[in-house]
Order: sequence, then C-alpha cells, then structure tokens
Amino acid sequence: MLGLPELEMAGTVAAYVSVGTEPATQGLIFALWKRGTYVLLPVLLADGDLDWASYEGPDSLVPGPRGLLEPSERRRGVMSITSADLVIAPALAVDGTGRRLGRGGGSYDRALARVGPAVLTMALLYDGELVDEVPAGDHDQAVRAVALPSHGISRLG
Repeated sequence: MLGLPELEMAGTVAAYVSVGTEPATQGLIFALWKRGTYVLLPVLLADGDLDWASYEGPDSLVPGPRGLLEPSERRRGVMSITSADLVIAPALAVDGTGRRLGRGGGSYDRALARVGPAVLTMALLYDGELVDEVPAGDHDQAVRAVALPSHGISRLG
C-alpha cells in the first residue's frame, strides 16, 4: 500500500482503525503519520454519520462506541473527508463494480457520498472477499479500488 503512487503523493488520507477480524490498519496509519501524511480517522456520531479527527500517534486513540478506537483530537466535521486525497474504507466484501458490503449502518455510504469523483477510494480486503456480486441499494456507495494480499491493488469499475 505504501508504494501506491496516490498514497505516496497524498497530503491527507482518510482511513479507519480496524476492529475484530478486519485487515489490520494500525501499521499503515502509523507509517503514513510518521512520513508526514495528515491522517483523518472517523468518529462515530449518535446518528450513525462520521465526523473526522486527526491521528496524532497511537496514544491519540481512545475507546469509542461499538468497540471502535477513535482519535481524541478535536473533531473536524463531517465534511472534512472532502479534503482527503485518498480514502480507505472498511468492507466485508466488494464486487467487481466496487459495490461494498459494510456492517449495515450506512456510515461509510454517507461519508463516501461526500468524496469527489477524482479521489481514489479503496477497501482493504482478504483474499476471497472480492466477490461476483454484493447486495446493494440506491444509497450504497462504491469504492474505486481494493487492496488484496495476493493481488495488491486492483482498480474497479
């Protein structure tokens, strides 16, 4: 991931702190931060939307709702994702058109709807999670790429 040109050139990356069995993101977030990338991480709001705050190292993460780790820094607002040069979103599965299966809350669909069409949006997956089709509704937002352990980065769409 760190060698991806869009990630190397990104001044701001919106990412997430993985939980449970999701592909680990903590090392990637730390590496981006150490090389000077401004990393935005989500803060889950009561209505299910996502606010964003800056990552300032491992000690800046605090427990949040639903077992999440969130940044303790000042919140930047739900629209701050629009400043990201690259967005990394969680997914349980993604199909060849980029439709992603999330956990059903719609938080990332709302956030991804705010991201411009020129910004690379991607999901980190395990092998086998790039599937033929995922159920999708009109509100569901697609990602433009996936990262897989065996195939690296694949563009979709």
